[in-house]
Amino acid sequence: MRHVKKKQDSVPVNVLIRNSKKTAKERLREFFELFGKEDEVLVIINADPDAVASAMAVKRLLRYRVKSVVIGYPNEIRRLSNLAMLDLLKIQLEKLQGLKLKNFTKKIILDSQPTHLPCFEKIKFDAVIDHHPPTNGWTSPFVDVRKDYGATASMFVEYLRAADIKPSVSLATALFYAIKVDTQNFEKKANLADAISFRYLFNIANQNLVRKIELSELRLSELNYFKTALAAMKVSKKRLYAHVGRVRNPDILVIIADFFNHVHQVSWSVVSGIHGERLVVIFRCDGYKTNAGKLAEKTFAKYGSAGGHREAARAEVPLKNLLAADEDFTTDTLKRLTTKHM
Repeated sequence: MRHVKKKQDSVPVNVLIRNSKKTAKERLREFFELFGKEDEVLVIINADPDAVASAMAVKRLLRYRVKSVVIGYPNEIRRLSNLAMLDLLKIQLEKLQGLKLKNFTKKIILDSQPTHLPCFEKIKFDAVIDHHPPTNGWTSPFVDVRKDYGATASMFVEYLRAADIKPSVSLATALFYAIKVDTQNFEKKANLADAISFRYLFNIANQNLVRKIELSELRLSELNYFKTALAAMKVSKKRLYAHVGRVRNPDILVIIADFFNHVHQVSWSVVSGIHGERLVVIFRCDGYKTNAGKLAEKTFAKYGSAGGHREAARAEVPLKNLLAADEDFTTDTLKRLTTKHM
């Protein structure tokens, strides 16, 4: 999942500089120092491949160092490829709503930050490990935020290697797939560290399982959303806009936006839909002299949550926050709101 965040200032520069100068073994040592044998650890994620794989890595790192590790998530997992990943790799997750936070002595958030979702904001995290642009308004005893990395999974490969732990086939497959997804096969933002981690995992991961997960993408019923998007789309100045209307699963909007982003001479694809009582908007662009994250923030941060990377971003807006004139949301509305900030 690519992430929604509230518009905020950056974490203090000295924190990021200090963080960037640490070696993998230094980070690992400081991370391990957080925990004791009797700790019951809750790993909280907004479940997508990168977050799930990273949580699996934490579970392996802490296997013999704490009493227990539970992975909790707040979001609905409906995307077929994500469900296939959980099923094929036999990954155990727990719904966050069903867990009692007071039962856990330590809490970690991965591939996200405390300000990314309202349900995270009141939780005191002992560790924050993420690759998204840093936000402000939170503190934690342990912070490892590296916005230049393409995937949090790449960071955890470094943790595992620093601990001299060779990942199991299942863990390696999850991490390998996560890096593929978050870097879009290295077509998106990535650095040398991502490539090194990817290469390390290549001969350990089960490539057949990766392929099975990748092929689990669309339900037959979801093809109708493509039909709606194609009928509703409008193209202007190499920008493609489409409002799909109500959707059962907002992940279909991501798939459609990615599909439109492959169209020749389209430098922007902006796709929206309504899920429950929220407007969800997905932004995709080439990232060349453009910034999807900033556009999402400028357009929708005043109505709800918005943000992301240069090439990909997302906004989620409660319908009640939209102006009365925009309650009947259409492709024209989407185009009008976003165009004035481009």
